[in-house]
Amino acid sequence: MQTQLAPQFANTPEGIEAARILGKCVHCGFCTATCPTYQILGDELDGPRGRIYLIKQIAEGQAPTEKTRLHLDRCLTCRNCESTCPSGVQYGNLIDIGRKWAEENTPERPLGQRLTRWALKEGLTKPALFNSAMALGRLVRPLMPSGVKRKIPELKNKALAASTNPYTRPSANHARKMLLLEGCVQPGMLPNINSATARVLDALKIELISAPNATCCGALRYHLNDQSGGLDNARQNIDAWWPLVDQGVEAIVMTGSGCGVMVKDYGHLLANDLKYAEKAKIISELTKDISEILPSLQTELVQLIGNDPKPGVVYHPPCTLQHGQQIRGKVEGLLSSIGIGVRLCADSHLCCGSAGTYSVTQPELSEQLRKNKLAHLNTACEEFDADVIVSGNIGCITHLQQDNKPVLHWIEIVDQLLSKQAS
Repeated sequence: MQTQLAPQFANTPEGIEAARILGKCVHCGFCTATCPTYQILGDELDGPRGRIYLIKQIAEGQAPTEKTRLHLDRCLTCRNCESTCPSGVQYGNLIDIGRKWAEENTPERPLGQRLTRWALKEGLTKPALFNSAMALGRLVRPLMPSGVKRKIPELKNKALAASTNPYTRPSANHARKMLLLEGCVQPGMLPNINSATARVLDALKIELISAPNATCCGALRYHLNDQSGGLDNARQNIDAWWPLVDQGVEAIVMTGSGCGVMVKDYGHLLANDLKYAEKAKIISELTKDISEILPSLQTELVQLIGNDPKPGVVYHPPCTLQHGQQIRGKVEGLLSSIGIGVRLCADSHLCCGSAGTYSVTQPELSEQLRKNKLAHLNTACEEFDADVIVSGNIGCITHLQQDNKPVLHWIEIVDQLLSKQAS
């Protein structure tokens, strides 16, 4: 797709990148077949190919409208289209550029949207504020409607071992050390995920440490069109982590794939920042999802847990893992190696509708996708006789909560088995 950049974009890094990405698109339309919003709405402009045309129009100087912005807003950024595309179109990078251009060149959003977006950026990215709100929410949770209850999960899931304290982390020193990004909302919503990860790695003689001055990964601000704020978050994290990188930490561990896909992109996002470009590249190379780390320790894990048959689970692979990071099969392989049968549901490649803040900014579409996903997940549970659904991202886990079956991070299952062996 040939693009003649408008003068205001012609010599900018964003314009040059957009033209390069647009140049790879061959209009084949394979992407529409795997786009969740196109499947629901049936509108070409609510699929990747249509959104690419809209961004091309902006790049060539056509003024975007509020309707343009709406179609770009409706994109989940699930990046399923990238997995489908035979031409290697980097749609995720392009949609961020297109949204920024549309935001800058359309009338100011209605007051309600502006307040919602401000609250999401300022509330969710400040752990002290968010944790206080979450604690208050838990007090009145029984009075909340079901949709709100899902976003205020009980502190400790009943499916976990009764002896497991969600705040307990090991204190042993090990020669091998890795860094953990705690995350913005995860410590307040589901603290057991990070604690379970620390306990599992401790059992494997790896110490998991945190940098006190680390902050939000930046994804939330960046994808809400506060791209400068998102990059500021990235720089703060690089500054916080760098002394520990200098000391030789082996990896930066991500327990939320949404954060992981963002941090792995620091090298690209800060490539034109003379002060941070090289450090950002190294940080991205060090960043690993926990599902990338444990397979190399599979032998040791089998020795600790055994590979005898254990209750099976149904796995929902997050979009940020399978499409954003192009990581597939690792969770299934690891759990299978320790005797846990794993089943994927029908349409496992499709988004559940969480997509960061999407469930707040696009609630109707998000809820439809949630219902579709839960129908497939629960069917798989019935067929496979599984009582637990697992995933690998805080957003998916909280979005898919339901009364009849728990939804956990898969690392919690591994932690539970280690706890049973130790008792």
